[in-house]
Amino acid sequence: MTRPCFAAALGVLVLLALAPAGAAGQDDQRTPWGDPDLQGTYTNKTITPLERPEALGDKAFLTDEEVAEQEQARVQRNQDLLEAPPRRTVAGGNVGGYNNFWLDGGTRPTNRTSLIVDPPNGRLPARTADAAARKAAHDEAYPVEGPFDSWEDLELNDRCLVWSAGPPMLPSAYNNNFIVLQTPDHVVIYAEMIHDTRIIPIDGRGHVPASIRQWHGDARGHWEGETLVVETTNVRKTTANAGAVGGDPVLLRMASGGTEDTLTVTERFTRSGPDSLHYEFTVDDPTHFSQAFSGEFPFTAFPADELPFLFEYACHEGNYSMTNILGGERAQERATDQP
Repeated sequence: MTRPCFAAALGVLVLLALAPAGAAGQDDQRTPWGDPDLQGTYTNKTITPLERPEALGDKAFLTDEEVAEQEQARVQRNQDLLEAPPRRTVAGGNVGGYNNFWLDGGTRPTNRTSLIVDPPNGRLPARTADAAARKAAHDEAYPVEGPFDSWEDLELNDRCLVWSAGPPMLPSAYNNNFIVLQTPDHVVIYAEMIHDTRIIPIDGRGHVPASIRQWHGDARGHWEGETLVVETTNVRKTTANAGAVGGDPVLLRMASGGTEDTLTVTERFTRSGPDSLHYEFTVDDPTHFSQAFSGEFPFTAFPADELPFLFEYACHEGNYSMTNILGGERAQERATDQP
């Protein structure tokens, strides 16, 4: 399909999905062709961490009072930051990134103490011995930061190519918004972050050959009752090693040099209410982690009185950081070379 045709088709699907949001309010939430209707505009933002703080031990759930306390604390923190006087950076200091005004990580936790639900301790499993050795070698070679010799040395998120579209679709610091679209033979998930689009066949076709690797892998879906199950393989190694901050699935490999051939991510999408989806994921990578791990959290539909569409996230198009990072490194090299 040509780009103009695809863009037009996607535009029509977006309009259909946005009216009214996510089939919410329909008693029988099914598509005209009989599949469960998951369509809508959602956010997955939450302040619940990926891993459970070690201090909480085996405590898997928060009480209603604890949820309310955490939410109030985050609301108050945001207000304090909004009213705080600006801080000036001294010459040569770290200018930092966005201030809190530009962030949108949410204010409310789920009722769990972590997004990870298995292992039961709510934390990432241990690395395999080989993966731990690769990580140690990487850290020894680059104890503070990696080389900045070329654009190839920068992570994919620095280059605005990959972030939180998944799999799995983990919450990030901002732009945690998605549109879910359906046809009889495809499900489309459009992420506001980096305007990534995952096009997932559900018509029974097999995966592409293992030699074909993609930023977000090769996804294939099928229905198990009321649940859409999506299995993703063929993730590019460069994606799998992209880093550990932010939220992409495979960012969990933490630049350890893991292999790309054994990573499989399974996601499950189930409508849990008129305005919500229940999202589950399992990451299985036996060459990197000692066991598979799983997590779950809700996707919540945009309220009807809020803006029911997403904004273009033009990151790569205006990415001056690449030039500045590499230019700054060249300037430091010239200064070091001078007598």
